[in-house]
Amino acid sequence: MKTASSNILVSGGNGLIGSRIIELLSPKYNFYSFGRTEGFDITKPETFSQLSNKNAKYFLHLAAKTDVDGCESEKELGENSQAWKINVKGTETVANYCRENKIKLIHISTDFVFDGEKKEGEFYTENDLPNPINYYAKTKYEAEKIVQSSGTEHVILRLAYPYRKEFDKKKDFVRAIVDRLKQGLEVNAVTDHIMCPTFIDDIAIVIDELIKNNRIGIYHCVGSSPISPYDAVNLIAQEFDLDKSLIRKSTRAQYFEGKAQRPFNLYLKNDKIENLGIKMKSFNEGLGELKKL
Repeated sequence: MKTASSNILVSGGNGLIGSRIIELLSPKYNFYSFGRTEGFDITKPETFSQLSNKNAKYFLHLAAKTDVDGCESEKELGENSQAWKINVKGTETVANYCRENKIKLIHISTDFVFDGEKKEGEFYTENDLPNPINYYAKTKYEAEKIVQSSGTEHVILRLAYPYRKEFDKKKDFVRAIVDRLKQGLEVNAVTDHIMCPTFIDDIAIVIDELIKNNRIGIYHCVGSSPISPYDAVNLIAQEFDLDKSLIRKSTRAQYFEGKAQRPFNLYLKNDKIENLGIKMKSFNEGLGELKKL
């Protein structure tokens, strides 16, 4: 039986990640998802009054401006940019609300907080110091620092390239690739970038475990297999029986010309999560699960 102690406020709950987490964990928790359609805006403290009667113990903060190149285009605006207002000031408002109301904050961050300068085969742990190289990443790191200094009990989860079962409002990168290949369109895939794609269902398992065991701190909540986009696209084509001849090699310099700089090596080690007894799926395993959903 669910009780008030399992009440969770959610910002960004209608998105790719939040909607799936709510779907999977609703049998255990009472989720109250708020967004602009409900008149709630994380950049406007006055709208937080509508949260006060929910007796929440947790706040899952997913709302963010995540368009990397869109954020970069606003860089010159600094603190007047939407990226800063949403990702930094919005997070500050959430953190303050959580502190004032003794609510534990579960803040969603990104692998992009690292500069990616480590050599291939090396990895980042939660103890490595972030060093963002584009504006989106800078705003997300600033948000992390605000959460850490806010005085509220918190967890910071760094995610990477999340993917899930079919979601009609937005395509994750796996669905986007599948659709292009099904249409017979070429796919340019970067060879000199290392990422750890994350199966969203695993994120839900992690959040449940962190709540049950009252964990705090930073966790790398990412998939278990570092892989290049080029190898990932080939794996997608293989798993979904699509035409690999449509896949073309590209580099970061070519693919992102005129856009925000991307890191090279974003291999995040997830040992801290696995020490909780949770096995984050490899990309191959995650794609196998997708085919069942």
